[in-house]
Amino acid sequence: MIKDFGFPDYFELTPDLVWIAGKDGFLKTANPAVCKKLEYSIEELLSKPIINFMHPDDIEITLSNRSNLLQGEILHNFSNRYITKSGNIIWLEWTSVYLSDREIVLAIAKDITARKKIEIEAEAQYIKYKGLTSHFKNLMENDRKYFAYELHEELAQLLAVVNMEVGWLNMQSADFSDAVKTKLEHTSVVCRLMIKTIQKLAFAISPQMLDECGLNTTLEWLCSEFSALHGIECSFSYDYHEHILTPEIKLDFFRICQSALADILNHEQAEKIQVTIKDTGTEIELLIYDSGNGFKTDMAKQVNGFKVIQERANSINGKITLQNNSNHSSFVSLVIQKKEHLVNT
Repeated sequence: MIKDFGFPDYFELTPDLVWIAGKDGFLKTANPAVCKKLEYSIEELLSKPIINFMHPDDIEITLSNRSNLLQGEILHNFSNRYITKSGNIIWLEWTSVYLSDREIVLAIAKDITARKKIEIEAEAQYIKYKGLTSHFKNLMENDRKYFAYELHEELAQLLAVVNMEVGWLNMQSADFSDAVKTKLEHTSVVCRLMIKTIQKLAFAISPQMLDECGLNTTLEWLCSEFSALHGIECSFSYDYHEHILTPEIKLDFFRICQSALADILNHEQAEKIQVTIKDTGTEIELLIYDSGNGFKTDMAKQVNGFKVIQERANSINGKITLQNNSNHSSFVSLVIQKKEHLVNT
């Protein structure tokens, strides 16, 4: 009995599971709640090592924590599974302390099986909806790729042919009037401009460069192009290994940068922009910093830019932050956890 070890009678009456174990891994005694929950008699529980009643998948982590416990570390809220005599699996959450002077472990547990079932169901639903989100995002990106291909390979090629025909006409222009020659030259210029515009649109819709050259190179090009087109200094730097990012995350990072830079153009206070990706150890952070005030935290003044960023961040369970600083600078930060299977580590 528990009280034989000098512990009060309420351990016998509590619905919590209470037991005393030795350093050898055998139970020395347990309160009635243990016997009731595991469906074994006290004699059966004392006859075998405790690990014989555990779920096989939890033995290794339990022994590891028990080793720390015997070194003097108090165990708080440690959960593992046990198999009852009838074959049911139950989850127990333990608080344990090792009494070194008596070489015994006093452990108290609560049955958290119901809570665990809810958590497991919630996680399954999360995985299901995350999969659906990825599915629809992939469908959308495939449509984008097809549209970009049609623009670049079909429409741009047709314009290139038109430009070649105009060039041929220019070569035959000896008998043409000056007005016709001017129109032909103008048409050739317009064709070249349209080809460049289509190429830019195709990149914005679906950046093939991302697949061919990687995220870092693509973002360097995006920032450089942004600077050239809009006269706003924009640079990209990184401190992480790109290979740890999944293709989905690379695409999401690119799309968020696209949306953030587009949103900056809706305001007149943007100055120097810095795009950075860094590995903090447990997280990957994408930071888009503006030394001016190109972002607005007043959502009433927002167009759809930041909403799009939020929705994409939510789809990868990322934490998004938009902040204006007192020195008139502003930034957008996206943080993802490396452990959540978003990163191949």
